[in-house]
Amino acid sequence: MNQDLSILQLVLGASLVVQLVMLLLLVVSVTSWAAIFRKLFGLQRVNKLNDDFEREFWSGTSLNDLFSGAAQNAKTAGPMERIFASGMREYQKLRERRISDAATLLDGARRAMRASFQREMDVVETNLSFLASVASVSPYVGLFGTVWGIMHAFTGLASLQQVTLATVAPGIAEALVATAIGLFAAIPAVVAYNRFARDIDRIAIQLETFIEEFSNILQRNAGVAPVAARQA
Repeated sequence: MNQDLSILQLVLGASLVVQLVMLLLLVVSVTSWAAIFRKLFGLQRVNKLNDDFEREFWSGTSLNDLFSGAAQNAKTAGPMERIFASGMREYQKLRERRISDAATLLDGARRAMRASFQREMDVVETNLSFLASVASVSPYVGLFGTVWGIMHAFTGLASLQQVTLATVAPGIAEALVATAIGLFAAIPAVVAYNRFARDIDRIAIQLETFIEEFSNILQRNAGVAPVAARQA
C-alpha cells in the first residue's frame, strides 16, 4: 500500500492531462525560484550601489567630479548615479546653449531625472509581474489538474460493480498531487512578491528623495529663489 501510494507512483499513475499539469507546474516552480534568486541578488546590488553613491554625493565631492565619475562608470553605475548623470547632463547642455533662465534650467534637469527614474524603476521591477502571475494562477492550474484527475478516477470506477476505499484512494491521491504542486509553486512566489514589492517601494522613495535634494542643489546653483520665498 505504501509503495503504491508513493509520490513517484502517484505521478506515474496519473492520467496524461494531470501529468502535463504537474510538468507545467514544476517548470513554473523552477522558473519562479530562478527569478526569485535573480531578483534577490539584483536588489541587493542596487541597494549597495545607491548607498555607495549617496555616501559619495554627500561627502563634499564637487558635482563636476561626480559627473565625470558617473560618465566613466555608466555601465556599472547604480540607478541613483544614472539619475544624477541624466540631470547633470541636461543641466550642462542647457548651460552650453546659453540659456540663462534659472527656472528653465531646473525644469529641464528635473524632467531628465524623472524620465531616468521611470526607466530605472522599469528595470528594478523586472520579473515582479511574473511572480505575481505565478502566485495567483498556480493554485488554479493545480486545482484544474485535481478536478480532471478525480473525474478520470470516477469514470474508471463506473464499470466496477463493487467500489471500496482501496480502489478509490489511488485515483484521488493522484489528482491531489497536482494541487500540492500548485501550492508548492504559488507559496514561495507570494512571499517573494510581497518582500520584493516592499523593497522596491523603499528604493523608489530613496530615489525620489534624492531627486528632490539634488534639485534643491541645482536650484541654489542656478540662483533660483526657493518656491516658498517666491510665494511669500
